[in-house]
Amino acid sequence: MSHQVKLVSVSTAVPPNLIHQRDAAKVAHASFSARYDDFERLVKVFESSGILKRYLVKPLDWYLQPLGWAERNAAYLDGACALFVAAASKALAEAGLAGSDIDTVVTISSTGLATPGIDARVAGQMGFRTDVERVPVFGLGCAGGVTGLGLGARLAASRPGSNVLVVAVELCSVAFRLDKLTKENIVATALFGDGAAACVLGSAGDGIAAVEFSGHHTWPETLDIMGWSVDDSGLGVIFDRAIPPFAEANIAPALQTILGRNGLGLDAVDRFACHPGGAKVITALERALSLDQGTLNHERGVLADYGNMSAPTALFVLDRLVRDGLPPRTLLTAMGPGFTASCVSLQAAA
Repeated sequence: MSHQVKLVSVSTAVPPNLIHQRDAAKVAHASFSARYDDFERLVKVFESSGILKRYLVKPLDWYLQPLGWAERNAAYLDGACALFVAAASKALAEAGLAGSDIDTVVTISSTGLATPGIDARVAGQMGFRTDVERVPVFGLGCAGGVTGLGLGARLAASRPGSNVLVVAVELCSVAFRLDKLTKENIVATALFGDGAAACVLGSAGDGIAAVEFSGHHTWPETLDIMGWSVDDSGLGVIFDRAIPPFAEANIAPALQTILGRNGLGLDAVDRFACHPGGAKVITALERALSLDQGTLNHERGVLADYGNMSAPTALFVLDRLVRDGLPPRTLLTAMGPGFTASCVSLQAAA
């Protein structure tokens, strides 16, 4: 980047409703077992997912009601605003900044619709200036947090001296569906949780790390791997192809190409920080990147404690790595709808 942009702070937030995986399995059994013949085989995913607990925007009983698009999106709006404020306020405090110091806000979210955007809805509460530039981004799914970080860095680089706030907020749970008797839907109820993460980026002063570069790779003919379907009741998850074997076969060449454009190889990376989509995805990434099993320890820890929160999840991993002490070069990576791999290279502050 022409002007070196620094990651100044990173923070996370979750909603108040904690659910343990064993309780989620019981609810799923009561909801699906009598109506879906293959449920007993699928229910094993609650144990094999690597998840111990998750946080949801609503109490468990709410999800057992008949819900339509209006109720789901209302829950999204309320929950996303609260989580945005919680995560962003922490990130600003850690950076020693106020909302009025932010020049650009990048908001990443794909689990509900908000027009005006979440950033506009909380602008007064956050103390944003009237001339703050708002950049809402929709449709990136699990790749959103990493892509947003790269986008925010490029925006900061384009305006030296400016401060950019990146917030990824997802309420995956509002898409939990009792009416969809599909493998994909039942697996989703075992994997997904809600959360938000925020980062402050700038080119002035000190930071945690410098943003070295970012990159993307979209595989042709892969629209069916991951995404949303839409109907009268809300969003429905699409998993039409198994993601772990795809990741194992394809992620290393894609990252090698991105690194190669910047004069680096895979061996130049001290720590791959990966979006933990599930236990099998983490294992597949370790194999693909020739890492010892267990190397992606923070990924497993985030998955166990929060589940897959889509876009913010990779930033939860980054938060743990920052607090643990970043190695010289970290490559933050995630995969999402498209089907796309996104990465950001971070160089630790000396």
